[in-house]
Amino acid sequence: MTDTEAIPLHETALAGRHRDLGARLIEFGGWLMPVQYGGILEEHRAVRERAGLFDLSHMGELYVEGAAAGDALAAAVVSDPRTLAVGRAQYSMICAQDGGIIDDLIVYRLAPDRFLVVANAGNAATVSDELAARLQGSSAVLDDRSLATSLIAIQGPAAAGVLAALTGVDLGALRYYAAAEGTVAGVPALVARTGYTGEDGFEVFVDWNRGPEIWDALAAAGRGAGVIPCGLGARDTLRLEAGMPLYANELDRSTNPYEAGLGRVVKLEKPGDFVGREALARVAREGIAKRLVGLSITGRGIARHGYPVLRDGHRTGVVTSGSHSPTLGRPIAMAYVAPGDGEPGTILGVEVRDQAVGAEVVGLPFYQRPR
Repeated sequence: MTDTEAIPLHETALAGRHRDLGARLIEFGGWLMPVQYGGILEEHRAVRERAGLFDLSHMGELYVEGAAAGDALAAAVVSDPRTLAVGRAQYSMICAQDGGIIDDLIVYRLAPDRFLVVANAGNAATVSDELAARLQGSSAVLDDRSLATSLIAIQGPAAAGVLAALTGVDLGALRYYAAAEGTVAGVPALVARTGYTGEDGFEVFVDWNRGPEIWDALAAAGRGAGVIPCGLGARDTLRLEAGMPLYANELDRSTNPYEAGLGRVVKLEKPGDFVGREALARVAREGIAKRLVGLSITGRGIARHGYPVLRDGHRTGVVTSGSHSPTLGRPIAMAYVAPGDGEPGTILGVEVRDQAVGAEVVGLPFYQRPR
């Protein structure tokens, strides 16, 4: 393939809306996506104070169905979806045999024998192939509807009030990490109380071509409440403040769930075997090689992805994500460091443009919304 024969990027059903709104579009996970509209800072603050509207149609939607769906899925991922009540969801991961993370997922149980697995955009095809292979020999069936589904999120303190005006779903009864089927603006939809911002919010799954209707309805209903469209830039600063990992930054195949501080997701005790169990049990027994921590930058400078982290002048790890925090008013970062250097209060340094900038290890998340 020559340079002029690059693989074309996918566009969501909302691409025209984003262009009309003047969004700056970038490549992300094989998709052309809005990184910002008016500005990342404005969009970030809107979500923290009011609400923001996000196009998440680049995510993967994989349905696992059949009488053996629960058992087959439990053998494929590290959590145990069989423990979910219908209408509930769980955070999960699909790992390789060596325990490395292939992707982090959200698994919804929509019926006793029907599950929805939501994968990250850049990994959706890989997860689909991996699940298909792991389901072979069972009576479970995989239906990949990633390119047939639009996903729109509304996130922030005003989200419930705006969405309630458009749906018959009882949002007051819908708990965090739960989902219900109904309609939004007259369109058949799955409404989930989930998100990636640290705020209360909802994600609305609809057929691909109905995405623009949902976007327009939410935008119109939220106009008086100050709801604005938000891009990937604000989504990234919001999730960083909330201490939420991003695949290819905090999570990858060279990292296991215990190192990422997510060992609670791994259900070693569940009945039956699952891919990666032996390797993850070994990590649980013997300990981790690195530890994900939060860093509050005390010196001048922004700690960016890939910057070395130092302890007494010697390298102890690497920054995975870093930015100025609009909410906290200071630079923050997440990083992997040697396990012994990861206790809160430990003073480290980050190499920023050949200078060591002070950083203190702090607990995650950096920000928690008022309850």
